[in-house]
Amino acid sequence: MTGTNRRMRILHILNHTNQLNGHVHAAVDLACAQSADGHQVMIASGGGDFDALLAREGVETARIDHNRKPLILAGSVLRLRRLVRDWQPDVVHAHMMTSAVLAWPVCRLAGVPLITTVHNAFEKSAVLMGLGTRVIAVSEAVRQSMETRGIPARKLVTVLNGTIGTVRFRGREAMREPLDHPAILFVAGLHPRKGLPDLIDAFAIVHARHPEARLYIVGEGPFRDAYEDMARALPCGAAVTFAGGQRDPSPWMRGADIFVLPSHDEPAGLVLSEAREAGCAVIGTRVGGIPEMLDRGAAGILVPPGDPPALAEALDQLLSDPAALADWRAKSQINIDNLTIGRVMRQTLDVYVTARAGKSPRQRVAA
Repeated sequence: MTGTNRRMRILHILNHTNQLNGHVHAAVDLACAQSADGHQVMIASGGGDFDALLAREGVETARIDHNRKPLILAGSVLRLRRLVRDWQPDVVHAHMMTSAVLAWPVCRLAGVPLITTVHNAFEKSAVLMGLGTRVIAVSEAVRQSMETRGIPARKLVTVLNGTIGTVRFRGREAMREPLDHPAILFVAGLHPRKGLPDLIDAFAIVHARHPEARLYIVGEGPFRDAYEDMARALPCGAAVTFAGGQRDPSPWMRGADIFVLPSHDEPAGLVLSEAREAGCAVIGTRVGGIPEMLDRGAAGILVPPGDPPALAEALDQLLSDPAALADWRAKSQINIDNLTIGRVMRQTLDVYVTARAGKSPRQRVAA
């Protein structure tokens, strides 16, 4: 057993367990890794796609409705109080704002440490994660942001995101999507924060120089129609493919040459560790936790956010020089072991131990 010499009872709380949601993936990965390490683990949520996987991995589940209607929330607090009383966790770990608000009074009454994780620092309500005894930031950039927004430094600790080794992908076949090359890939929700219009504009510049290049867009979101219209209006429109949401985007990553995450704000996207694991050359914007996920530029090219010409220049560098492309694909593997779920699990257990002991956390847990 790692992280602690004592078996712990760990209760995670989150809105739901449905796929295609980054904070859910992170919580499920962590819970399963803790269970595999010998701890007793439960997830209390509204339920969802991952419940069958959790059962196979020895993680118990309980239903706690996170609907934000006042009467429903009041009932959920009472159900959670009974659950904590009967199951007797050593720590409660909340992964979203509603979960933290539900858990705070229950943990106060029960004398149980409440750990919160800030997955979505861009949300105004993220400051409510400060209700935790300890507040985990998924990157150093998020830790600094939360301290600036008023969460005491003594509560904050950084555990950098990582997903390599997740049970979600256990047994998957190493398939490659048959893409046309050179293939540029984007995988994310289709929201303005992800910066997809910048990538489409950059691709239009690059495609004029490299008409053989193709852009593949994997993801769903409320702006899909607008982004498709934008791409179709460009001369390169026929070279852009919108593939929709994929339950497992890894075949697309293994089939691509270049992965691009052009976000305007990004706490620490798990998709970057998945793209690096697949061996893509990676380009990301210099915002939030992206530099940390790319080893400060050693494992991927960093460009300014909201700057299509700069992004086009980085793409052109890779498309014009096969040796440079191969070099950056190799560089994606630099320090990749730092992005494993095992490392995340061990460091999170250290946070639990310090919270139970009433000690101040180390300000930077991540390597």
